[in-house]
Amino acid sequence: MPMRLAPLTLMSLLLSAPAFAALQPPPGYHAAVGQRGGAAPSCQAVPRPYTGDLQFTSKYEGSNSARATLNRKAEKNFREQTANITRLEKEAGRMITYYMRTGQQGHLDCAVEWLDQWASADALESEQFNHTGKSMRKWALGSLAGAWLRLKFSESQPLAAYPQQSARIEAWFTRLAEHTVREWSGLPLRKINNHSYWAAWSVMAVAVIADRRDLFDWSVEQFRVAAGQVDADGYLANEMRRSQRALAYHNYALPPLAMIAAFAQANDVDLRDANHGALQRLAERVLQGARDPAAFARRSGAEQDMAELHKDYKYAWLAPYCSLYACDEQTRELNQERGPFNSFRLGGEVTQVFEKP
Repeated sequence: MPMRLAPLTLMSLLLSAPAFAALQPPPGYHAAVGQRGGAAPSCQAVPRPYTGDLQFTSKYEGSNSARATLNRKAEKNFREQTANITRLEKEAGRMITYYMRTGQQGHLDCAVEWLDQWASADALESEQFNHTGKSMRKWALGSLAGAWLRLKFSESQPLAAYPQQSARIEAWFTRLAEHTVREWSGLPLRKINNHSYWAAWSVMAVAVIADRRDLFDWSVEQFRVAAGQVDADGYLANEMRRSQRALAYHNYALPPLAMIAAFAQANDVDLRDANHGALQRLAERVLQGARDPAAFARRSGAEQDMAELHKDYKYAWLAPYCSLYACDEQTRELNQERGPFNSFRLGGEVTQVFEKP
């Protein structure tokens, strides 16, 4: 016979179980909507929801194992294949940003309409995918959920007028996050690189939106794996294999890791000590490399391609990073010179949500 617990015993077990507060984003996500007034432009037609197989051409097609040489024809194919997805990422995020700045209702109406149509179509949910396809799924999720966080948690409660649409959109985000967890779990260490970190950021954003502790824990665990990959000198072996793009990919690994650490910190999980301060070690190595890439050139055996390091938005990770650490004067100056940061893959105005009042 199954064991039955006396009512008082059952009650005592329930009361002694750990209770978690609802997951929260960092404080800046609670900011009120701006009130600049004016009228928003008319809403454009929604890009057709992508419901096909997630089988896309890699822009590095034909490259050697370093995957560091762009194939211009393949890149063109990739851009064409993913045009509607990228347009949704950028435009929905931009509309949310403009709404948060101005309070112009048309921007919010349009963003919700676009996202709701994609959610209602079960877009990006195909079980048929290649590596580039599953990468697009998690990138899009991070962009869209990252922007949605500002609406979800704003003290102005802008989503109160859209209960049904919000429920559909957030359920869609959750399904995409569950896809992402399945697709990026259990990889051998040699295959865990920046892609896994970006997957973990997208899942973290949804974890907070949906108050899903299991998704939060998965994202934190991926961070710890990433931290374990940072060696004593601040290098990532799997990014070092990218030859002339090694430094660029080390820098590209930092935005999702800094965001995860900032969101974890907002929920009383301090990841700064993971692997003896790995995140700080990696950041300092990248900043040093941006000033002088010689060490990366020696270690990778290739002169570094610095094109990506000359783009301001590539340093958007500094906004969450300097909310976690007491950045030195040189890093603070870089943060100010390159910013304010607006990165669609991190949900938009990163500096705005991490700026200290």
